[in-house]
Amino acid sequence: MGRYILKRLLWMIPVVLGVTILVFSIMYLIPGDPAKMMLSPEATPEEIEAKREELGLNDPYLVRLGKFLGGIVFRFDFGESWVYNQPVTKELVSRFPRTLTIAAICIGLQIVIGIPLGIIAAVNQNGLGDRISMFIALFGISLPNFWIALMLILFFSVRLGWLPPFGIDGFKYYILPCVANAFPGIATQARQTRSSMLEVIRSDYITTARAKGMSETQILLKHALPNAMLPVITIIGNGMGMLLAGTVVIESIFSIPGIGMYLVGGINARDYNIVQSSVIFLALAFTFIMLLVDLAYAFIDPRIKAQFARKHKRSQHA
Repeated sequence: MGRYILKRLLWMIPVVLGVTILVFSIMYLIPGDPAKMMLSPEATPEEIEAKREELGLNDPYLVRLGKFLGGIVFRFDFGESWVYNQPVTKELVSRFPRTLTIAAICIGLQIVIGIPLGIIAAVNQNGLGDRISMFIALFGISLPNFWIALMLILFFSVRLGWLPPFGIDGFKYYILPCVANAFPGIATQARQTRSSMLEVIRSDYITTARAKGMSETQILLKHALPNAMLPVITIIGNGMGMLLAGTVVIESIFSIPGIGMYLVGGINARDYNIVQSSVIFLALAFTFIMLLVDLAYAFIDPRIKAQFARKHKRSQHA
């Protein structure tokens, strides 16, 4: 098992490195001059050139990339914001708990609501429960989260006045953003759970369990659900990454000072350090989440345990 964990940790290195180089290259190649945007329209060419020299924009591509990678690898330093004149790392660390809170609540809603919906749909295949569950799933997949967010604000904040429409000052401020961000994930989770459960329910060992006289509840909880969890765990892990990305839109709509809103502000101001660092920070978080998913596979799937146990025995005999 130790080798499995080490292998997954080593695989994170090229993934994060590739994301870093890709994001840096995109920001390097896009047209426009940040120095001009930071200065007033009346700035002279000499002032613009001096600003470019101060920001290091005149350095060659490889030099700028090397400085950026060196700061991240050796000091975990993402540089300084050109617009706010503050260390980007400090801002990311202070804002990340809000983004992570939204993503964690959303993944909890996805599990608590999406998995039961999928089970109900599978157990009642082609019945009323199946049709209602899949209608909800189709509704959630078809509608983008920003539209759901706007409709929730109009109904629960403007019309009813029950919940605050923006800001962050307590748990009630998280309700509308989390519901809006989690709805597509709930729909995806329900569809995947239904598909996995239907495949398992038709298996021979489920038929054998019924022949032994086991109740449907016992069959469902002890045999069907555990064996259907592997694809479901994958969707949960991928969903966490999608939810982290979805917060970019949700935080902007609800004015939540998280990484998403910080990223959007950096894009509007053409602040390369903010944009690059925010994307890389989210990529790091996502790779750690997928590492946890892989570890969950190792503990749930006996085939992975058996595979590494055989390799361990071979190495001992050798």
